[in-house]
Amino acid sequence: MTERTETDSSLSASEAFVPAVRAGIWSVVGRELWKAPFSAKFGLLVVVAYVVVAVFAPVLAPFGESEIVGSEYEPWSEDFLLGTDNLGRDMLTRLIYGARNTIGIAFVTTCLAFLIGGFGGILAAILGGWTDQLLSRLVDVLMAIPQLIFALLLLTIVGTSVPALVGIIAVLDSTRVYRLARAVSMNVVVMDFVEASRLRGEGIVWIATREVLPNILPPLAAEFGLRFCFVFLLISALSFLGLGIQPPTADWGSMVRDNATLITYSDITPLLPAAAIALLTVGVNFVVDWFLHKSSGLRDDH
Repeated sequence: MTERTETDSSLSASEAFVPAVRAGIWSVVGRELWKAPFSAKFGLLVVVAYVVVAVFAPVLAPFGESEIVGSEYEPWSEDFLLGTDNLGRDMLTRLIYGARNTIGIAFVTTCLAFLIGGFGGILAAILGGWTDQLLSRLVDVLMAIPQLIFALLLLTIVGTSVPALVGIIAVLDSTRVYRLARAVSMNVVVMDFVEASRLRGEGIVWIATREVLPNILPPLAAEFGLRFCFVFLLISALSFLGLGIQPPTADWGSMVRDNATLITYSDITPLLPAAAIALLTVGVNFVVDWFLHKSSGLRDDH
């Protein structure tokens, strides 16, 4: 009876410990957000708003993504708040769905680029020797060619499907991630705790994931935000040039191209997707700047 009571009391204590830890984490997060500068709060608000729009696009959009609901280039009205595009599709609907498509594809591409480049950079730093030389020279060759021109060339050859777009941009952008991951990993692999792991006989995967990766996460996390912006802008540029996300899928870059004629009539409708691109880029950069300041250990002067 006593053993059961002790067991029950230990279980209840452990069950109570988990919510307490979660509450402590959320209180710390809330306190940091409260102390964040106005620019960081604005950036977080923008990012959260875009994510909400992207996730709930089918609920927020008044019409279907590719549905033709009126005549071409109809002006702003009660029926079409932002008018219609060159095919008679609702511009507000296209903007909302464009958030889901452009941001979603850019996020997946950035994650894949970090998986390739981050693993390659850490591997080169741990192994060194010919592995480091081979990977570094390959990255140098890829970085020597302008990224946009190289992406246009490859997409012209393999086609403009979404998997091809994601794969090509991820491989090209992983070169930048590789350079950063290798540089910061070089400072970690010479530490005593990494050498101790090698002497214990730990494998490369253990050393990479348990010893090196946790110590280089802050610069990688900041770089993720910057890389997302670059990938996001690159996808929009490719779509504007006709080799990115293909119609009828809504995309902000192609929306600027399709409705550019309206600019000659002093209509600002083509500028709306461009403004959406610019606002998200500014918001993400504000958050990245704040995160870099926090992770650097610098204190604010009041």
